[in-house]
Amino acid sequence: MTHFLRILIVLCSLTTAAHFLRFGTLWDAVPALFPAAAAFFPRLLPRPLLILAALGGALLWAFQGVELASWRINFGLPWMRLALILGAVCLTHLGLAALLTGRAGQKFFGPMRDADLIKTATALLVGGILLLARDKTPLPLLLGDRFFPGSGIFWICLFAFYGALVSGWLLTDNRGKVRGRIWTLFSVVFFGQLLLGLAGWSIFLMTGKLHLPVPALILAGPLFRGEGFFMPILLGVSLLLVGPAWCSYLCYIGAWDDRMARLAPARPTPLPLWAPRLRAGLLLATIVIPVVLRLLDVSWPWALGLAAIFGAVGVGIMALISRKSGTMVHCTAYCPIGLVNNLIGRILPWRVTIGSGCTQCGLCSRACRYNALTRLDLEKGRPGLTCSLCGDCLPRCPHGHLGYSFPGLTRERARQVFVVLVAGLHTVFLAVARI
Repeated sequence: MTHFLRILIVLCSLTTAAHFLRFGTLWDAVPALFPAAAAFFPRLLPRPLLILAALGGALLWAFQGVELASWRINFGLPWMRLALILGAVCLTHLGLAALLTGRAGQKFFGPMRDADLIKTATALLVGGILLLARDKTPLPLLLGDRFFPGSGIFWICLFAFYGALVSGWLLTDNRGKVRGRIWTLFSVVFFGQLLLGLAGWSIFLMTGKLHLPVPALILAGPLFRGEGFFMPILLGVSLLLVGPAWCSYLCYIGAWDDRMARLAPARPTPLPLWAPRLRAGLLLATIVIPVVLRLLDVSWPWALGLAAIFGAVGVGIMALISRKSGTMVHCTAYCPIGLVNNLIGRILPWRVTIGSGCTQCGLCSRACRYNALTRLDLEKGRPGLTCSLCGDCLPRCPHGHLGYSFPGLTRERARQVFVVLVAGLHTVFLAVARI
């Protein structure tokens, strides 16, 4: 039965790929071959995703059969043989879906696990968002689609596959290493495209225009220009979905601070008591100064210069202070957008909670780079304001007293839903890094 199932997967994959090759392009056909690869590498794709692919293939062939048979009937042409052939292909796909769902699929791919459902949900989320964005946006969002027009479906499927991998890695990460690596990857891609754009290749820039990559400008830029609210809206959507996790998964600058803090020779040191006041003052300045500059009709080069100085100081803080202290000082004491995220995060439902049985051993504090698990925070029984839901502390607690929480969900289910959302957003942001 194992060999029969493998052959059936390959045949269904090839017939569907042949359909897309005939009515589309090679770029459309290649994603249909992914299930064929999974027939030889069972861990490549989660079984629920393969089942959905088989059902999708059945719907495709049923639709094609009805459409072509109707066309032949309307023109008085023979249609019975065509209907039988395409009907057989449709039934073969349905049979494959049934086998994958049943004992044969379990024997070949292993038992259905929660991780398989999480990976499938992430792939569907990424694919759905990118498809919607591609259809609703006049610009080619995906870099590959800019170099190879018409290849969008291929890249969307590839990023959906990557998103499934990321969610699986995050679920099984017991050392807190995966988040930093995928975050660094996003930052490298983001700034790599920026540098290539600066070198003269405007194709790497979404609109062909350069924008200073300083997080504070997400708020300050629109206030100065009086327009361009796309980034604040994007930030707001991410906040609604994953709370302040923007600061630990999605911020293009924050990954630098994370890398610098990890180079510290000792455990993270707490921020000084005046740090929150400094951060609040910087947020106030980020709001007031752009408005004043606009009212005074200050030219944009001067405003851009001030923003560049602010960004350069931030980089210096990462390199000199975060690297020495082990705490992400730029993100927790300097970045005004981080404070906005933290404050809004307090009224949103996502939380990292500390169980009532916490022994206050302090092991979680050694993993927290956001200064959110100080001794005072542990005594209060909840992470501090600067918590960004990074989750690095969870595997460090030997008693399992730390976990994600969301109203109506168990701790484990909340973590799974959070992983789907944050892995999906990370993948979408990676796919459109220079938007």
